[in-house]
Amino acid sequence: MSVDDSKQEHTIRTGEQGRRVSGPRVLVAGASIAGPALAHWLRRRGAEVTVVERAPELRPGGQAVDARGVAKEVIRRMGLDAAVRAACTDTAGAHIVDADGNVLETFRADDDGGDGFIADIEILRGDLSQVLYDDTRDGVEYVFGDRIAELSQDVDGVDVVFAGGDRRRFDLVIGADGLHSQLRAMVFGPREHFIRHLGLVLAFYSVPNEFGVDRWMIDYQEAGRSAGLRPIPDATRAMAMFSFPAADFDVDHRDVAAQKRLLCERMDGFGWLTRRILAHVDDTPDFYLDQVAQVVMDRWSSGRVGLLGDAAFSASPMSGAGTGLALVGAYLLAGELAAAGWDPEVGFAGYEARMRSFVEANQEIGRLHVHSLEVPGPDAEPSPDFAGEWFTELVERAINGVELPDYAGVPDSGVPAGLPVISSAKP
Repeated sequence: MSVDDSKQEHTIRTGEQGRRVSGPRVLVAGASIAGPALAHWLRRRGAEVTVVERAPELRPGGQAVDARGVAKEVIRRMGLDAAVRAACTDTAGAHIVDADGNVLETFRADDDGGDGFIADIEILRGDLSQVLYDDTRDGVEYVFGDRIAELSQDVDGVDVVFAGGDRRRFDLVIGADGLHSQLRAMVFGPREHFIRHLGLVLAFYSVPNEFGVDRWMIDYQEAGRSAGLRPIPDATRAMAMFSFPAADFDVDHRDVAAQKRLLCERMDGFGWLTRRILAHVDDTPDFYLDQVAQVVMDRWSSGRVGLLGDAAFSASPMSGAGTGLALVGAYLLAGELAAAGWDPEVGFAGYEARMRSFVEANQEIGRLHVHSLEVPGPDAEPSPDFAGEWFTELVERAINGVELPDYAGVPDSGVPAGLPVISSAKP
């Protein structure tokens, strides 16, 4: 089947009354975690799904991400528990150290039933992305190396023009394209209307494991800055991590050279192993640096266009919940849309109603974590009492504070067979 032929074909399924119906056509922007997770649930609910990703292929590596509480249940319902756990980093825990490497505090991966500071499901972002892609690639159309260039919607659908020149019409469009979402800017307004910088910058990249990192993450903190190393599945390498305060952040997230200069300037003179780790910054293949920020929006949808994951409600990496929010949000978004008969107004409203409190709890965790790292000034307010019952309740709401309906009566086709896979490039 040619690409052009496939674009004209509807996938046909049989309804309960034996009549032939076609599923709604849904375009998802972004193929990291939220996008493929949503694709999994949309196709199981009977939709025809296209995922467009501006990168030419899946991005490997990246920071370690976690799944806790209700997010682990979503992974189980996806049938991916074994695959995800097989790709985990196998981190035993974390050591907080002083400048000489002496251990000050220890956290274990089995603390709090595996939902503690180091989760028992900890996986590199790129590895989880690969698991989700492998799960969906035979039933979802993936288009790499392209993006949405123009979009217009009416009461019946959304017309999309892709940067590569293709023009297509969809019933729904979902932006799962991250903190710097282009779709959000296109439909909802400029990024500065929604992004809240938390005054911290985070960087990470892989380095040769000349530091003897095994199964334990090592973290050194001093005066609002931090440096760390953590294990990754390739034992010959380790993941370096840095954070530093920055009241303003105006470095282009695509200008890697400027980001590296900024990191070296801000971490100059920092203790522990920092100098040796920074010596590898120019030859690493996977450098990443960005502001620690949250996305705060009154609504996550407009007509037939919706948002998911960091594009809608980034809680920041300091929440430890971005992946969990993406996975849970994908389950609820697909379920609520299907339960509403694919009526976008009803489906999006149900999704937001179920997710909002869960998102707000995780965003509060992120803000509190950043606040705990700040160096208090003479007029600073007292730090919160994290040993209080209020914090225990907040953490529980952030981990398990959302219901996962069974969506009885909503189609669940498992893994549909025979759907075309069309991609301009495959990883």
